[in-house]
Amino acid sequence: MKKILIICLAAAMTSCGIYKNYQRPDVVTDGLYGTAETADSTTLGDISWQEMFTDPQLQALIDLALTNNTDLQSAQWRVKEAEATLKSARLAYLPSFNFAPQGTISSFDNGAASKTYSIPVTASWQIDIFGGLTNAKRKAKALYLQSREYQQAVRTQLIASVANLYYTLLMLDSQYEVTKETAAKWEESVRTMREMKAAGMTNEAGVAQYEGSYYGIVASLNDIEYSIRETENSLCSVLGEVPHEIVRGRLDEQQLPDNLAVGVPVQMLSNRPDIRQAEYSLMQSFYATNAARSALYPSITLSGSAGWTNNAGVITNPGKLLLSAAGSLLQPIFNANANRANLKIAKAQQEESKLAFQQALLNAGAEVNNALTQCQTARAKTDLRIKQIEAMERAVESTELLMQHSSTTYLEVLTAQQSLLSAQLSQIADQFDEIQGVVNLYQALGGGRDLTTEEK
Repeated sequence: MKKILIICLAAAMTSCGIYKNYQRPDVVTDGLYGTAETADSTTLGDISWQEMFTDPQLQALIDLALTNNTDLQSAQWRVKEAEATLKSARLAYLPSFNFAPQGTISSFDNGAASKTYSIPVTASWQIDIFGGLTNAKRKAKALYLQSREYQQAVRTQLIASVANLYYTLLMLDSQYEVTKETAAKWEESVRTMREMKAAGMTNEAGVAQYEGSYYGIVASLNDIEYSIRETENSLCSVLGEVPHEIVRGRLDEQQLPDNLAVGVPVQMLSNRPDIRQAEYSLMQSFYATNAARSALYPSITLSGSAGWTNNAGVITNPGKLLLSAAGSLLQPIFNANANRANLKIAKAQQEESKLAFQQALLNAGAEVNNALTQCQTARAKTDLRIKQIEAMERAVESTELLMQHSSTTYLEVLTAQQSLLSAQLSQIADQFDEIQGVVNLYQALGGGRDLTTEEK
């Protein structure tokens, strides 16, 4: 036993690094947001989703999704699985005990039967001198933390998905309403054109043009209805329910924060669950490399047993105390090259995880910049779109009057009415783009996290 300890001590002198704790690699976060970067430490992603989305119908839908969504439930079970794995890794430090009773009956050359028994309790304990168990435990803990961040990432994405689908429905409702009102006006215009034809003020070509445009608008109502049903079905699927009609508000009633604070990029390291998930994956690969390195060194196992036995031929003899103890050292020899190859594999996988972590940061910065630009662009078009609609309304009114009292053709009126409808639909699309940009920015900044879970 003394020789074993001397060998282990000598090996420990050369086993530098197997107990080293993970350190986050140097990462550059400056400039990740591009021109959107600020020095303000406040961020939109820090507010709760209840403060972010104040529409009561939307809040009810998000609550329902957080309860019923199968992806989120699967993520929660993944956390429980990783928690059990971590518990198993921690228990590996303790010795294992087994109850192993044995009994034999033997007879030689038709002689009297000899009966023996032993009732031992065996124990085995692996001494973690070279960090195999420690690195396995740390890797399991990183896996557990990664699974929790995956759950948070699913939660964040789920909240944003429900919000985007809900606002898509509101946009489609607004487009349907405007298109339906336009169809009613065009139906009246068709009647007017027919009356003007009867009075000799226009011809069949003008009537046919108006009728064709009217039927095209009515047909587009069916397309919008189909999009509404499709979006409702998608939202119901996210909610974990069968398809049904979604109770909802109106697009022009929605209120979202005006202050689009993005904070500083370094905050993403603690706010974005997908980035934290990528870092915990890197941490796992770091400890996997340590574990592969520790496999190059000896492993020591202490074992023993204690119990009762009989050392005579009659089983009724008084039991005798049975004690044994042993120590074993296993040094890889023939599989040493395989262990070295495994270490090279682990190092390569660690470098891959490091690159994935760095790329996750770059992707997150681009998402923040894209969402902020989307929202700012939509806001910049608000006043311009209002002026465009006002101008097109005047154009429609003027061309209709001119057609009735002068030589202006029906094509000018038709063009003005079509341009007005296009501008109205574009205005609705701009409102949706602004809202969607805010939602996407909220998600990109890590909004929607369960803060109570993070504190555990």
